[in-house]
Amino acid sequence: MVIDQHTVVSLHYKLQEDDANGQLIEQTQEGEPLTFLFGAGQMIPEFEAKLEGKSAGDHFAFGILHTDAYGPYEEEAVVALPISIFMHEGQLDHELLKPGQMIPLRDEEGNLLYGTVEEVRNDSVIMDFNHPMAGIDLYFTGQIESVRAATAEEIEHGHVHGLGGHQH
Repeated sequence: MVIDQHTVVSLHYKLQEDDANGQLIEQTQEGEPLTFLFGAGQMIPEFEAKLEGKSAGDHFAFGILHTDAYGPYEEEAVVALPISIFMHEGQLDHELLKPGQMIPLRDEEGNLLYGTVEEVRNDSVIMDFNHPMAGIDLYFTGQIESVRAATAEEIEHGHVHGLGGHQH
């Protein structure tokens, strides 16, 4: 079976910055493949496009430009927020506000955003709302472990069930 819409894909990969000689960003561990429902919007669209048509046992190696992955790094996404919004019952949560810590926040419309604490000042907190991999070109290598047809329930729910997937 080949990777196509409504297939469940399990694969092992190594992700590096820029190219095959770039810094290691992440990789799967032996016995713990990445498993996902192809075409359900869970993966970077360009990642799926590069895998479409491959079968179990196939190897892959490809790059994805940051513009086709997590976008460019945007300086305007780094903002100073009033320290008062991080107060709870008159206290500042110092464990939460450590540089490098990613925390969830809501904007004025109630949308959930994730920001990374860059710096804590006396009256403000500098937050970076860029994706951690914004501005980084990605390079993937790996092997397809298995491909199977998704069940009707997996298609309806938009994710994989069972081993390597979501448990209900």
